[in-house]
Amino acid sequence: MLVVLADARFDPKDADRVRAVARPMIEASRAEPGCAGYDYAFDLVEPDLMRARELWRDEQALKDHFATPHMATFLKALRELQPRSVCVTCNVLGP
Repeated sequence: MLVVLADARFDPKDADRVRAVARPMIEASRAEPGCAGYDYAFDLVEPDLMRARELWRDEQALKDHFATPHMATFLKALRELQPRSVCVTCNVLGP
């Protein structure tokens, strides 16, 4: 299983716009066959910080995810939101 963790910082005034862009991405990603979990959440202490957690069956499932139309739409919308920073890490769990 692959675990992807990401942090992105946005202007807090854009939180509703971020949610509007993220919701369809979350719903579509959760419906993908190799997805075992897909969540975004705003930090309770730092209102400009959104955290993402993704669980993927294997590397191919993650590659397939990157090739979806909803990923292209999300990335375009994300660029338009101009996050202050983005940090992504990927780890393998299990053998």
